[in-house]
Order: sequence, then C-alpha cells, then structure tokens
Amino acid sequence: MKPELGYVILAAGKGTRMHSDSPKVLHQVLGKPLLGYVYDALTHVPPTQVWTVIGFQAEKVQDCFLGQQGQFVLQDEQLGTGHAVMLAWPHVAASGISHLCVLNGDTPHVPTEAISNLVDLCAAQNAGMGMLTLHLENPFGYGRVIRNADNCVERVVEEKDFVAADHGGEVCEVNSGVYVFDVTRCGPLFEKMDRNNAQQEYYLTQMIAICAAEGLPVVGLPFAGSELLRGINSPRELVRFEESLRLQIVDNLLDSGVILRNSESIYIGPDVAVAPGAEIMGPCEIYGCSRIERGASISSHCWIKDSVLGPCQVKSFSHIEGSHIRAGASVGPYGRIRPGSDIGEDARVGNFVEVKKSVLHAGAKAGHLSYLGDSDIGPGVNIGAGTITCNYDGARKHRTEIHENAFIGSNTALVAPVVVGAGALVAAGSVVTRNVPDGALCVARARQSNLDRKKKSPQS
Repeated sequence: MKPELGYVILAAGKGTRMHSDSPKVLHQVLGKPLLGYVYDALTHVPPTQVWTVIGFQAEKVQDCFLGQQGQFVLQDEQLGTGHAVMLAWPHVAASGISHLCVLNGDTPHVPTEAISNLVDLCAAQNAGMGMLTLHLENPFGYGRVIRNADNCVERVVEEKDFVAADHGGEVCEVNSGVYVFDVTRCGPLFEKMDRNNAQQEYYLTQMIAICAAEGLPVVGLPFAGSELLRGINSPRELVRFEESLRLQIVDNLLDSGVILRNSESIYIGPDVAVAPGAEIMGPCEIYGCSRIERGASISSHCWIKDSVLGPCQVKSFSHIEGSHIRAGASVGPYGRIRPGSDIGEDARVGNFVEVKKSVLHAGAKAGHLSYLGDSDIGPGVNIGAGTITCNYDGARKHRTEIHENAFIGSNTALVAPVVVGAGALVAAGSVVTRNVPDGALCVARARQSNLDRKKKSPQS
C-alpha cells in the first residue's frame, strides 16, 4: 500500500539573527511571506494533513494565513525542534497517516519530489526515519551527517561539537533539516527524547540515535540542490534568495514574450501573471495576485498589488492596489488607485488624482488634483481640477453618484450622499450638498463682493 504522507511545519521561532520584531516566517520575499511559499508547495496535500507549529507572535502568523485555521499547534515555550513535533504528534497520530515529513517554515523551497523519494526509501528499507542531506564544499555552521558501515545515518554532529580528526577528516554531508518519520514506529520513541544538552532543548536529531538503539535504520537521501534547502536566517540570506527568485521570474517572463526594460530593477511576485505582449519599464514593483494583460504598458516607478490591468497605460509614479484598470484607460503620472476601484474603458485618471472604492465608467475623466472616494462616476463625466468627494461625516462613509456626461467644475466639493444628474453642470468652486437634477446648472457658492480696501485719511 502506498504510504500516506502528512507534514509538520516548524514556524515558532523569532529568528534572532533577522534583527526584527516580526516572526521569521512572516518576512517577505517579493511581497510574499516565507511561510506562504511552503504552503503553496503543499497544495496537493489534504489541508487536514498539514500542521504548523507556531509560537512567537502566534496571533500574527494566524491572522496572516486565515485559510490554515484549525491546523495550527501552539508552542508557548520554544524548547527545540523535537519539542515542537511532540506537541503536534497527537494530531498526527489521530490523522491515520503512515509517514510524517517535518519541514522548516523559513525554507521557501519544498522539494516535494525528493521527499516522496525519501518516503519510498524509508518504506523499502523498513526505516524508522529518513532525512534529506546536502553536500557542501564549505559545511561550516551545519550539522555533519555521520554514516555507519551499512551507509545508514548513525548520528548528526552539530558544528560546535564536530572535530574533523575524530571522523577521518572534514565531513561535507550535512543535515538539511527535512525529516520523514514512520508514524507507527516512531510515535512511542518521541517519549525517549531528553534535554541533556547545553541549550536544554529537545532536538529532532536525537531521534536518530533513539531509532538506532531500537534497531530501526535511519536513511539519508542526498539532495542535489543544496542552495535551495538552505534556511533563511539573516537579512543577507533573505535578500540573496529574493534576488535569485527575482532573476528567475524576470528571465521566465522575457522568454515568454513580455518586454521588460531596465529589467534589473523590476520586482514581480511569484503569483503575478503577466501576458506576452505586455510592456513594463523598471524600476517597477508588481505583487500579490495581480494580472497584467497583453497590451498593457507600465512606465517606471510604479507600484501595483492585487490588481488587474487590461490593455491600458499606467504612467510613471503611480500606485495601484486591489483595483481593475480596463482597456484603453490611463492612470497617472502620480495617480493613486486604492482598493475597490474600477477604472473603465478609455477612462482617464490624471496626475495627483486619488481614487478609492469608486467606479469610473467608460470615458470618464479626472485630469488633475482630485479625490474621488466611494463614488460611481458615469460614462463621459468630466471632473475638474481640485474636485473632492466629501464621503466621510466623522462616523460613516457615504456615496456620491455622478451620472453620464455631467461636468464638474474645478474646485468643487461634493458632500455625500449626493447625486449629480445626467448632463448636469456644476459651476467651479461650488459646495454641493443637495442632489442636482438632470441637465441642471448648479451654482453653490456665495455671490462675489468687491470691497474697497483703500484706507481713508483721518480727518483733521
């Protein structure tokens, strides 16, 4: 019978070497937390067979991954990797899986094929546990893998305890931190772990000696991609990994037919889809689940997240989040499109215009220096410079409706809730507090008065 595999992800640590107040697994690579990469690699696994051990700022980790609720295991006191797995073991044993793989949440690459091969090797050799190993020319800082005469793993010697002369010279095979356990055989053995070490912690590597004492082989499967399985423990390692992934994404997009100019300064997240025929000028950042369609043109110094861009034009220094920019539309320069906005076909959002949770229908224009929040702006509407929708009364947000082909003069304040009818004209400088009928001219400002400013000479 084919082994059934589950996963425990170790994500409880703070990551002292990151010099950060955030959990290490929430540090981002191309706009995505490290732990998110691990989850993405395990989408083929039933969600009930993946457990994540969390500890430091546990609530923050849970809030970041709401889809994993019910599968978190809390490690209040971080007493080592072995302790983390012991806390998760009751869930593992109750699940009915035959084998458990333990991964580190700070290692974004999950070698699922190699793990599957390791499980098969464990089953074939009736092993109690197995581990992926790495070959490093410079193994400094890593636990060395010591094998016996039968080529099984005998133990792992940590860097601080390793003396090359005791092992016939340097050992370049090291521990990757990826383990597989036979659930039935290893379950009772976890109780034999102890904390008799300098750190007073339970180490998973102790299970190697425990298995050997019980006559259970421990197999080690070398993994070729040593760089991929190195955990991220410092800012330098984080940035190096991000740059390697960035280059890979950029190269793939160039090969697919996307034009990326000044590509060394373009950052595109792993979940972004860019169609061949799109053109992007760096520096530029595109993150989240954004989709850039064929014919889209994005100029330099733009930041885009979780947005859909049709064949439109985004001019320099624009910021777009959680929005849809449709065919023929243009944004910027210096446009800001906030979440919940929909910029219609051939619509225009000009320089220093902010749009929030609003719809600009086909052909609508807001050329300069305006704020449009919680609004529905009809086809062909013209928004004059300096127009603002006053959508917040101090307690609630209200909507503004401007119907088709209305003209809003410059420096107008639209105090929501308010409706401007089709074809209406609002005079410049108006403060609109009541609905404007279709086709009407709205003048909502005080009559101009010119007063004499000359001082009269005092009477003698």
